Amino acid sequence: MTDIITSSAHVAQAGNAPTGAAVTIRRAADVSQLVNNSDSSRSNARIVIGIALGGVFLDAYDLGALAFGMKDVTREFGLSPSGAGMIASAITLGAIVGALIGGYLTDKIGRYRVFMADMFFFVFAALACAFAPNEYVLAGARFVMGMGIGIDLPVAMAFLAEFSKLKGRGNKAASIAMWCPTWYAAISVSYLLVLFFWSVLPESHSDWMWRIILGFGAIPALIIIAIRSKYMSESPIWAANQGDLHGAAAILRNSYGINAHVAKDADLTPARPVRRASWGNYAALFKGVYLKRTTLATVTSIVSPFAYNAVAFGLPVIISSFLAQSMLTTILLSLALNLLFAFTGGILAVRLVPRFGAWKMMTLGYICQITALLGLALVGRPEDGHQAAISVAMLALFLLGQGFGPGAHTMTYASLSYPTSLRGVGVGFNQMMVRASSTASLFLFPVLAAALSTNVFWVIALAPIVGLLALLAIRWEPSGYDVDAEDFALNGK
Repeated sequence: MTDIITSSAHVAQAGNAPTGAAVTIRRAADVSQLVNNSDSSRSNARIVIGIALGGVFLDAYDLGALAFGMKDVTREFGLSPSGAGMIASAITLGAIVGALIGGYLTDKIGRYRVFMADMFFFVFAALACAFAPNEYVLAGARFVMGMGIGIDLPVAMAFLAEFSKLKGRGNKAASIAMWCPTWYAAISVSYLLVLFFWSVLPESHSDWMWRIILGFGAIPALIIIAIRSKYMSESPIWAANQGDLHGAAAILRNSYGINAHVAKDADLTPARPVRRASWGNYAALFKGVYLKRTTLATVTSIVSPFAYNAVAFGLPVIISSFLAQSMLTTILLSLALNLLFAFTGGILAVRLVPRFGAWKMMTLGYICQITALLGLALVGRPEDGHQAAISVAMLALFLLGQGFGPGAHTMTYASLSYPTSLRGVGVGFNQMMVRASSTASLFLFPVLAAALSTNVFWVIALAPIVGLLALLAIRWEPSGYDVDAEDFALNGK
Protein backbone atom coordinates (compact mmCIF):
# COMPACT_ATOMS: atom_id res chain seq x y z
CA MET A 1 0.00 0.00 0.00
CA THR A 2 2.94 2.33 0.56
CA ASP A 3 3.54 2.71 -3.15
CA ILE A 4 0.02 3.98 -3.72
CA ILE A 5 -0.13 6.26 -0.68
CA THR A 6 3.13 8.07 -1.47
CA SER A 7 2.36 8.46 -5.16
CA SER A 8 0.74 11.38 -6.97
CA ALA A 9 0.24 9.40 -10.21
CA HIS A 10 -3.29 8.29 -10.96
CA VAL A 11 -3.89 4.54 -10.88
CA ALA A 12 -7.03 3.07 -12.42
CA GLN A 13 -9.75 1.76 -10.09
CA ALA A 14 -9.98 -1.56 -11.95
CA GLY A 15 -6.90 -3.59 -12.67
CA ASN A 16 -5.05 -6.89 -12.64
CA ALA A 17 -3.87 -8.79 -9.58
CA PRO A 18 -0.06 -8.92 -9.67
CA THR A 19 1.33 -12.35 -10.47
CA GLY A 20 4.76 -13.94 -10.58
CA ALA A 21 7.90 -13.15 -8.66
CA ALA A 22 8.39 -9.68 -7.23
CA VAL A 23 10.31 -7.30 -9.49
CA THR A 24 12.42 -4.56 -7.96
CA ILE A 25 12.80 -1.18 -9.63
CA ARG A 26 15.50 1.29 -8.71
CA ARG A 27 15.32 3.86 -11.49
CA ALA A 28 13.14 5.11 -14.34
CA ALA A 29 15.00 2.97 -16.87
CA ASP A 30 13.81 -0.16 -15.04
CA VAL A 31 10.19 0.90 -15.54
CA SER A 32 10.77 1.50 -19.24
CA GLN A 33 12.39 -1.92 -19.63
CA LEU A 34 9.46 -3.67 -17.94
CA VAL A 35 7.02 -1.97 -20.31
CA ASN A 36 9.22 -2.70 -23.33
CA ASN A 37 9.38 -6.39 -22.48
CA SER A 38 5.77 -6.82 -21.34
CA ASP A 39 3.88 -9.81 -22.72
CA SER A 40 0.41 -10.12 -24.24
CA SER A 41 -1.30 -10.67 -20.89
CA ARG A 42 -1.40 -6.95 -20.15
CA SER A 43 -5.20 -6.74 -20.21
CA ASN A 44 -5.61 -3.41 -18.46
CA ALA A 45 -2.92 -1.82 -20.61
CA ARG A 46 -4.91 -2.95 -23.65
CA ILE A 47 -7.96 -1.18 -22.23
CA VAL A 48 -5.93 2.01 -21.78
CA ILE A 49 -4.82 1.76 -25.42
CA GLY A 50 -8.43 1.14 -26.46
CA ILE A 51 -9.67 4.23 -24.61
CA ALA A 52 -6.89 6.33 -26.13
CA LEU A 53 -7.95 5.06 -29.56
CA GLY A 54 -11.50 6.05 -28.64
CA GLY A 55 -10.25 9.62 -28.44
CA VAL A 56 -8.69 9.22 -31.89
CA PHE A 57 -12.03 7.87 -33.18
CA LEU A 58 -13.74 10.97 -31.87
CA ASP A 59 -11.11 13.24 -33.44
CA ALA A 60 -11.62 11.65 -36.85
CA TYR A 61 -15.40 11.59 -36.62
CA ASP A 62 -15.60 15.28 -35.79
CA LEU A 63 -13.13 16.25 -38.50
CA GLY A 64 -14.98 14.29 -41.19
CA ALA A 65 -18.56 14.81 -40.07
CA LEU A 66 -19.22 17.66 -42.48
CA ALA A 67 -17.98 15.87 -45.60
CA PHE A 68 -21.54 15.27 -46.79
CA GLY A 69 -23.14 18.23 -45.06
CA MET A 70 -21.30 21.22 -46.51
CA LYS A 71 -23.73 21.61 -49.39
CA ASP A 72 -26.66 21.74 -46.95
CA VAL A 73 -24.83 24.15 -44.62
CA THR A 74 -23.95 26.38 -47.55
CA ARG A 75 -27.54 26.41 -48.76
CA GLU A 76 -29.10 26.93 -45.32
CA PHE A 77 -26.88 29.85 -44.35
CA GLY A 78 -26.43 31.24 -47.88
CA LEU A 79 -22.65 30.99 -47.71
CA SER A 80 -20.21 32.32 -50.26
CA PRO A 81 -17.21 30.15 -51.23
CA SER A 82 -15.10 31.99 -48.65
CA GLY A 83 -17.82 31.48 -46.02
CA ALA A 84 -17.89 27.77 -46.76
CA GLY A 85 -14.12 27.72 -46.47
CA MET A 86 -14.40 29.42 -43.06
CA ILE A 87 -16.74 26.70 -41.79
CA ALA A 88 -14.62 23.88 -43.23
CA SER A 89 -11.34 25.21 -41.88
CA ALA A 90 -12.48 26.44 -38.43
CA ILE A 91 -11.96 23.03 -36.84
CA THR A 92 -8.41 22.70 -38.12
CA LEU A 93 -7.56 26.24 -37.00
CA GLY A 94 -8.74 25.28 -33.52
CA ALA A 95 -6.67 22.11 -33.69
CA ILE A 96 -3.52 24.18 -34.33
CA VAL A 97 -4.08 26.13 -31.12
CA GLY A 98 -5.02 22.99 -29.22
CA ALA A 99 -1.94 21.09 -30.38
CA LEU A 100 0.37 23.86 -29.19
CA ILE A 101 -1.25 23.90 -25.74
CA GLY A 102 -1.86 20.16 -25.52
CA GLY A 103 1.69 19.17 -26.41
CA TYR A 104 3.10 21.32 -23.62
CA LEU A 105 0.52 20.26 -21.01
CA THR A 106 0.96 16.56 -21.85
CA ASP A 107 4.61 16.79 -20.83
CA LYS A 108 4.03 19.27 -18.00
CA ILE A 109 1.15 17.85 -15.94
CA GLY A 110 0.95 14.31 -17.29
CA ARG A 111 -0.97 12.25 -19.81
CA TYR A 112 -3.87 11.32 -17.53
CA ARG A 113 -4.90 14.83 -16.45
CA VAL A 114 -4.90 16.20 -19.98
CA PHE A 115 -6.94 13.28 -21.31
CA MET A 116 -9.44 13.65 -18.46
CA ALA A 117 -10.06 17.29 -19.39
CA ASP A 118 -10.16 17.30 -23.18
CA MET A 119 -13.26 15.10 -23.64
CA PHE A 120 -15.47 17.91 -22.34
CA PHE A 121 -14.49 20.01 -25.36
CA PHE A 122 -16.11 17.44 -27.63
CA VAL A 123 -19.40 17.20 -25.72
CA PHE A 124 -20.14 20.91 -25.53
CA ALA A 125 -18.82 21.73 -28.99
CA ALA A 126 -20.81 18.92 -30.65
CA LEU A 127 -24.05 20.11 -29.06
CA ALA A 128 -23.29 23.73 -29.99
CA CYS A 129 -22.75 22.66 -33.62
CA ALA A 130 -26.04 20.75 -33.67
CA PHE A 131 -28.04 23.78 -32.53
CA ALA A 132 -26.03 26.52 -34.28
CA PRO A 133 -28.41 29.31 -35.38
CA ASN A 134 -25.97 30.84 -37.89
CA GLU A 135 -22.63 30.29 -39.57
CA TYR A 136 -20.70 32.26 -36.93
CA VAL A 137 -21.85 30.09 -34.03
CA LEU A 138 -21.16 27.00 -36.14
CA ALA A 139 -17.65 28.20 -36.99
CA GLY A 140 -16.97 29.08 -33.34
CA ALA A 141 -18.18 25.70 -32.11
CA ARG A 142 -16.10 23.92 -34.72
CA PHE A 143 -13.08 25.96 -33.59
CA VAL A 144 -13.60 24.83 -29.97
CA MET A 145 -14.04 21.25 -31.18
CA GLY A 146 -10.76 21.59 -33.04
CA MET A 147 -9.05 22.72 -29.84
CA GLY A 148 -10.20 19.49 -28.22
CA ILE A 149 -8.79 17.49 -31.13
CA GLY A 150 -5.48 19.33 -30.98
CA ILE A 151 -5.17 18.72 -27.25
CA ASP A 152 -6.22 15.07 -27.51
CA LEU A 153 -3.84 13.71 -30.14
CA PRO A 154 -0.53 14.38 -28.31
CA VAL A 155 -1.83 12.67 -25.17
CA ALA A 156 -3.41 9.79 -27.12
CA MET A 157 -0.15 9.10 -28.97
CA ALA A 158 1.76 9.24 -25.68
CA PHE A 159 -0.56 6.61 -24.19
CA LEU A 160 -0.18 4.37 -27.26
CA ALA A 161 3.62 4.62 -27.18
CA GLU A 162 4.07 4.32 -23.42
CA PHE A 163 1.70 1.42 -22.77
CA SER A 164 3.16 -0.79 -25.54
CA LYS A 165 6.19 -3.05 -25.79
CA LEU A 166 9.23 -2.21 -27.89
CA LYS A 167 9.48 -5.08 -30.38
CA GLY A 168 7.43 -7.84 -31.94
CA ARG A 169 3.77 -8.02 -32.79
CA GLY A 170 1.81 -5.24 -31.12
CA ASN A 171 4.93 -3.12 -30.56
CA LYS A 172 4.95 0.65 -30.10
CA ALA A 173 4.94 1.37 -33.84
CA ALA A 174 2.04 -1.04 -34.38
CA SER A 175 0.03 0.44 -31.50
CA ILE A 176 0.51 3.95 -32.83
CA ALA A 177 -0.35 2.79 -36.36
CA MET A 178 -3.70 1.61 -34.94
CA TRP A 179 -4.71 5.24 -34.99
CA CYS A 180 -5.03 4.92 -38.78
CA PRO A 181 -7.70 2.17 -39.08
CA THR A 182 -9.44 3.78 -36.09
CA TRP A 183 -9.53 7.02 -38.04
CA TYR A 184 -11.01 5.39 -41.13
CA ALA A 185 -13.49 3.43 -39.03
CA ALA A 186 -14.73 6.75 -37.65
CA ILE A 187 -15.05 8.19 -41.15
CA SER A 188 -16.98 5.08 -42.20
CA VAL A 189 -19.31 5.44 -39.20
CA SER A 190 -20.06 8.99 -40.25
CA TYR A 191 -20.87 7.72 -43.77
CA LEU A 192 -23.15 5.02 -42.32
CA LEU A 193 -24.97 7.61 -40.24
CA VAL A 194 -25.38 9.80 -43.30
CA LEU A 195 -26.78 6.82 -45.18
CA PHE A 196 -29.17 5.97 -42.33
CA PHE A 197 -30.54 9.47 -41.85
CA TRP A 198 -30.67 10.07 -45.60
CA SER A 199 -32.93 7.01 -45.76
CA VAL A 200 -35.24 7.81 -42.83
CA LEU A 201 -35.54 11.59 -42.83
CA PRO A 202 -38.37 13.00 -44.91
CA GLU A 203 -37.21 15.26 -47.71
CA SER A 204 -38.79 18.26 -45.97
CA HIS A 205 -36.40 17.74 -43.04
CA SER A 206 -33.25 16.82 -44.95
CA ASP A 207 -31.60 19.96 -43.61
CA TRP A 208 -31.59 18.31 -40.16
CA MET A 209 -29.07 15.69 -41.26
CA TRP A 210 -25.90 17.71 -40.87
CA ARG A 211 -27.02 18.86 -37.40
CA ILE A 212 -27.73 15.30 -36.28
CA ILE A 213 -24.41 14.05 -37.63
CA LEU A 214 -22.44 16.78 -35.84
CA GLY A 215 -24.38 16.40 -32.60
CA PHE A 216 -23.83 12.64 -32.57
CA GLY A 217 -20.17 13.30 -31.76
CA ALA A 218 -21.17 14.03 -28.17
CA ILE A 219 -22.20 10.38 -27.62
CA PRO A 220 -18.78 8.65 -27.88
CA ALA A 221 -17.27 11.48 -25.82
CA LEU A 222 -19.80 10.84 -23.04
CA ILE A 223 -19.04 7.10 -23.17
CA ILE A 224 -15.30 7.78 -22.78
CA ILE A 225 -16.00 10.15 -19.88
CA ALA A 226 -18.10 7.46 -18.18
CA ILE A 227 -15.43 4.72 -18.31
CA ARG A 228 -12.14 6.60 -18.23
CA SER A 229 -11.73 6.94 -14.44
CA LYS A 230 -12.17 3.21 -13.92
CA TYR A 231 -9.59 2.03 -16.42
CA MET A 232 -7.23 4.90 -17.30
CA SER A 233 -3.91 5.27 -15.48
CA GLU A 234 -1.08 7.71 -15.78
CA SER A 235 1.74 6.59 -18.06
CA PRO A 236 4.17 4.58 -15.89
CA ILE A 237 7.14 5.85 -17.92
CA TRP A 238 6.08 9.49 -17.51
CA ALA A 239 5.53 8.98 -13.76
CA ALA A 240 8.95 7.36 -13.38
CA ASN A 241 10.59 10.18 -15.34
CA GLN A 242 9.09 12.64 -12.88
CA GLY A 243 10.84 10.78 -10.05
CA ASP A 244 7.63 9.04 -8.93
CA LEU A 245 8.84 5.44 -8.88
CA HIS A 246 6.18 4.44 -6.36
CA GLY A 247 3.43 5.64 -8.69
CA ALA A 248 5.05 3.87 -11.62
CA ALA A 249 5.24 0.63 -9.63
CA ALA A 250 1.56 0.87 -8.71
CA ILE A 251 0.62 1.34 -12.36
CA LEU A 252 2.74 -1.65 -13.39
CA ARG A 253 0.99 -3.81 -10.84
CA ASN A 254 -2.47 -2.58 -11.75
CA SER A 255 -2.23 -2.27 -15.54
CA TYR A 256 0.23 -5.05 -16.37
CA GLY A 257 -0.11 -7.47 -13.47
CA ILE A 258 3.63 -7.09 -12.87
CA ASN A 259 4.51 -7.54 -9.21
CA ALA A 260 6.70 -4.44 -9.16
CA HIS A 261 8.04 -2.77 -6.01
CA VAL A 262 10.48 0.06 -5.41
CA ALA A 263 13.79 -0.99 -3.90
CA LYS A 264 14.45 0.33 -0.41
CA ASP A 265 17.80 1.67 -1.56
CA ALA A 266 16.39 3.35 -4.70
CA ASP A 267 17.58 6.91 -5.15
CA LEU A 268 14.38 8.98 -5.01
CA THR A 269 16.04 12.33 -4.40
CA PRO A 270 15.93 14.73 -6.02
CA ALA A 271 12.53 13.75 -7.46
CA ARG A 272 12.84 15.69 -10.70
CA PRO A 273 12.09 14.95 -14.36
CA VAL A 274 14.92 14.01 -16.69
CA ARG A 275 14.07 17.08 -18.79
CA ARG A 276 11.78 19.68 -17.30
CA ALA A 277 8.70 20.45 -19.34
CA SER A 278 8.81 23.98 -20.72
CA TRP A 279 7.81 25.94 -23.78
CA GLY A 280 11.51 25.96 -24.66
CA ASN A 281 11.29 22.22 -25.39
CA TYR A 282 9.71 23.09 -28.72
CA ALA A 283 13.12 24.55 -29.66
CA ALA A 284 14.81 21.33 -28.50
CA LEU A 285 13.08 19.52 -31.36
CA PHE A 286 15.44 21.33 -33.74
CA LYS A 287 18.67 20.60 -31.92
CA GLY A 288 21.17 17.76 -32.05
CA VAL A 289 19.94 14.36 -33.17
CA TYR A 290 16.34 15.56 -33.23
CA LEU A 291 16.85 18.06 -36.05
CA LYS A 292 16.80 15.47 -38.85
CA ARG A 293 13.96 13.54 -37.24
CA THR A 294 11.87 16.67 -36.83
CA THR A 295 12.62 17.73 -40.40
CA LEU A 296 11.45 14.40 -41.79
CA ALA A 297 8.39 14.21 -39.53
CA THR A 298 7.45 17.80 -40.36
CA VAL A 299 7.80 17.54 -44.13
CA THR A 300 5.80 14.31 -44.34
CA SER A 301 3.19 15.67 -41.94
CA ILE A 302 2.66 18.73 -44.11
CA VAL A 303 2.43 17.04 -47.50
CA SER A 304 0.48 13.93 -46.45
CA PRO A 305 -2.62 15.65 -45.01
CA PHE A 306 -2.58 18.17 -47.85
CA ALA A 307 -3.07 15.39 -50.38
CA TYR A 308 -5.33 13.24 -48.19
CA ASN A 309 -7.71 16.03 -47.19
CA ALA A 310 -8.03 17.24 -50.75
CA VAL A 311 -9.02 13.73 -51.84
CA ALA A 312 -10.87 12.39 -48.78
CA PHE A 313 -12.84 15.50 -47.86
CA GLY A 314 -13.64 16.05 -51.51
CA LEU A 315 -14.40 12.37 -52.15
CA PRO A 316 -18.19 12.81 -52.21
CA VAL A 317 -17.80 15.82 -54.48
CA ILE A 318 -15.36 13.97 -56.73
CA ILE A 319 -17.61 10.96 -57.11
CA SER A 320 -20.87 12.88 -57.56
CA SER A 321 -19.48 15.57 -59.85
CA PHE A 322 -16.86 13.70 -61.85
CA LEU A 323 -18.79 10.45 -62.15
CA ALA A 324 -22.30 11.95 -62.27
CA GLN A 325 -23.79 9.52 -59.74
CA SER A 326 -26.85 9.78 -57.47
CA MET A 327 -26.59 10.71 -53.78
CA LEU A 328 -27.12 7.09 -52.72
CA THR A 329 -24.40 5.80 -55.04
CA THR A 330 -22.07 8.56 -53.84
CA ILE A 331 -22.56 7.60 -50.19
CA LEU A 332 -22.18 3.86 -50.82
CA LEU A 333 -19.13 4.24 -53.03
CA SER A 334 -17.44 6.60 -50.56
CA LEU A 335 -18.15 4.15 -47.74
CA ALA A 336 -16.88 1.18 -49.77
CA LEU A 337 -13.66 2.96 -50.76
CA ASN A 338 -12.90 3.94 -47.17
CA LEU A 339 -13.65 0.52 -45.71
CA LEU A 340 -12.13 -1.66 -48.42
CA PHE A 341 -9.00 0.37 -49.06
CA ALA A 342 -8.20 3.07 -46.49
CA PHE A 343 -9.27 0.96 -43.49
CA THR A 344 -7.69 -2.19 -44.94
CA GLY A 345 -4.47 -0.28 -45.58
CA GLY A 346 -4.46 0.84 -41.96
CA ILE A 347 -4.83 -2.76 -40.76
CA LEU A 348 -1.92 -3.76 -43.00
CA ALA A 349 0.17 -1.01 -41.43
CA VAL A 350 -0.49 -2.39 -37.96
CA ARG A 351 0.32 -5.97 -38.92
CA LEU A 352 3.36 -5.32 -41.12
CA VAL A 353 5.25 -2.46 -39.47
CA PRO A 354 6.96 -4.72 -36.86
CA ARG A 355 8.36 -6.74 -39.77
CA PHE A 356 9.15 -4.15 -42.44
CA GLY A 357 9.45 -0.90 -40.51
CA ALA A 358 7.77 2.45 -41.04
CA TRP A 359 10.24 3.82 -43.62
CA LYS A 360 9.63 1.12 -46.24
CA MET A 361 5.86 1.27 -45.82
CA MET A 362 5.82 5.06 -46.07
CA THR A 363 7.93 4.93 -49.22
CA LEU A 364 5.66 2.39 -50.91
CA GLY A 365 2.59 4.34 -49.81
CA TYR A 366 3.84 7.52 -51.45
CA ILE A 367 4.60 5.64 -54.68
CA CYS A 368 1.00 4.36 -54.73
CA GLN A 369 -0.36 7.86 -54.17
CA ILE A 370 1.76 9.44 -56.88
CA THR A 371 0.60 6.77 -59.34
CA ALA A 372 -3.03 7.29 -58.35
CA LEU A 373 -3.02 11.08 -58.58
CA LEU A 374 -1.24 11.09 -61.92
CA GLY A 375 -3.77 8.53 -63.16
CA LEU A 376 -6.69 10.72 -62.03
CA ALA A 377 -5.11 13.74 -63.73
CA LEU A 378 -4.57 11.86 -67.00
CA VAL A 379 -8.11 10.45 -67.09
CA GLY A 380 -9.65 13.81 -66.25
CA ARG A 381 -13.45 13.87 -66.24
CA PRO A 382 -14.58 10.34 -67.14
CA GLU A 383 -16.58 10.19 -70.36
CA ASP A 384 -17.60 6.53 -70.26
CA GLY A 385 -17.86 3.59 -67.89
CA HIS A 386 -14.34 2.39 -68.62
CA GLN A 387 -12.78 5.71 -67.66
CA ALA A 388 -15.04 5.96 -64.62
CA ALA A 389 -13.81 2.55 -63.46
CA ILE A 390 -10.20 3.70 -63.87
CA SER A 391 -10.92 6.82 -61.80
CA VAL A 392 -12.50 4.78 -59.02
CA ALA A 393 -9.53 2.37 -59.10
CA MET A 394 -7.14 5.32 -58.78
CA LEU A 395 -9.09 6.67 -55.79
CA ALA A 396 -8.90 3.19 -54.23
CA LEU A 397 -5.13 2.99 -54.83
CA PHE A 398 -4.64 6.42 -53.28
CA LEU A 399 -6.59 5.48 -50.16
CA LEU A 400 -4.83 2.09 -49.85
CA GLY A 401 -1.43 3.78 -50.09
CA GLN A 402 -2.54 6.36 -47.56
CA GLY A 403 -3.72 3.66 -45.17
CA PHE A 404 -0.56 1.55 -44.96
CA GLY A 405 1.87 4.36 -45.70
CA PRO A 406 1.77 8.02 -44.67
CA GLY A 407 -1.68 7.81 -43.11
CA ALA A 408 -0.41 5.42 -40.44
CA HIS A 409 3.24 6.27 -40.13
CA THR A 410 3.46 10.04 -40.16
CA MET A 411 2.16 9.61 -36.61
CA THR A 412 4.72 6.87 -35.97
CA TYR A 413 7.47 9.30 -36.86
CA ALA A 414 5.91 12.09 -34.80
CA SER A 415 5.54 9.90 -31.69
CA LEU A 416 8.63 7.68 -31.76
CA SER A 417 11.22 10.23 -32.89
CA TYR A 418 11.27 11.67 -29.37
CA PRO A 419 11.66 10.24 -25.84
CA THR A 420 9.04 10.57 -23.10
CA SER A 421 10.23 14.00 -21.98
CA LEU A 422 9.73 15.45 -25.48
CA ARG A 423 6.92 13.27 -26.82
CA GLY A 424 4.10 15.68 -25.96
CA VAL A 425 5.69 18.72 -27.59
CA GLY A 426 6.93 16.56 -30.47
CA VAL A 427 3.45 15.33 -31.34
CA GLY A 428 2.00 18.76 -30.53
CA PHE A 429 4.32 20.51 -32.98
CA ASN A 430 3.69 17.82 -35.55
CA GLN A 431 -0.06 18.26 -35.21
CA MET A 432 0.27 22.01 -35.59
CA MET A 433 1.90 21.37 -38.95
CA VAL A 434 -0.72 18.75 -39.87
CA ARG A 435 -3.60 21.08 -39.06
CA ALA A 436 -2.00 24.03 -40.81
CA SER A 437 -1.66 21.88 -43.91
CA SER A 438 -5.20 20.55 -43.50
CA THR A 439 -6.55 24.07 -43.15
CA ALA A 440 -4.81 25.10 -46.35
CA SER A 441 -5.99 22.05 -48.29
CA LEU A 442 -9.60 22.27 -47.06
CA PHE A 443 -9.73 25.93 -48.01
CA LEU A 444 -7.84 25.65 -51.29
CA PHE A 445 -9.32 22.43 -52.70
CA PRO A 446 -12.77 23.90 -53.53
CA VAL A 447 -11.08 26.95 -55.06
CA LEU A 448 -8.54 24.95 -57.08
CA ALA A 449 -11.14 22.38 -58.16
CA ALA A 450 -13.43 25.17 -59.39
CA ALA A 451 -10.58 26.77 -61.34
CA LEU A 452 -8.75 23.69 -62.62
CA SER A 453 -11.39 20.95 -62.62
CA THR A 454 -9.64 17.56 -62.78
CA ASN A 455 -6.31 19.24 -63.48
CA VAL A 456 -6.23 19.89 -59.75
CA PHE A 457 -4.77 16.38 -59.37
CA TRP A 458 -1.55 17.53 -61.06
CA VAL A 459 -1.16 20.03 -58.20
CA ILE A 460 -2.09 17.55 -55.48
CA ALA A 461 0.43 15.01 -56.84
CA LEU A 462 3.26 17.35 -55.86
CA ALA A 463 2.57 16.57 -52.18
CA PRO A 464 3.46 12.85 -52.15
CA ILE A 465 6.40 13.54 -54.48
CA VAL A 466 7.87 15.90 -51.87
CA GLY A 467 7.19 13.33 -49.13
CA LEU A 468 8.97 10.61 -51.06
CA LEU A 469 12.01 12.83 -51.66
CA ALA A 470 12.18 13.62 -47.92
CA LEU A 471 12.18 9.92 -47.06
CA LEU A 472 14.93 9.20 -49.58
CA ALA A 473 17.02 12.05 -48.14
CA ILE A 474 16.58 11.11 -44.44
CA ARG A 475 16.48 7.36 -43.84
CA TRP A 476 15.37 7.33 -40.20
CA GLU A 477 13.59 4.21 -38.90
CA PRO A 478 11.74 4.64 -35.57
CA SER A 479 10.11 1.20 -35.35
CA GLY A 480 11.89 -1.06 -32.85
CA TYR A 481 14.24 1.71 -31.67
CA ASP A 482 14.25 2.42 -27.92
CA VAL A 483 13.95 6.18 -28.13
CA ASP A 484 12.99 6.49 -24.43
CA ALA A 485 16.49 5.33 -23.52
CA GLU A 486 17.72 8.73 -24.72
CA ASP A 487 16.10 10.27 -21.63
CA PHE A 488 18.01 7.93 -19.34
CA ALA A 489 21.28 8.68 -21.11
CA LEU A 490 20.55 12.35 -20.50
CA ASN A 491 20.78 12.08 -16.73
CA GLY A 492 22.44 8.70 -16.28
CA LYS A 493 19.34 6.96 -14.86
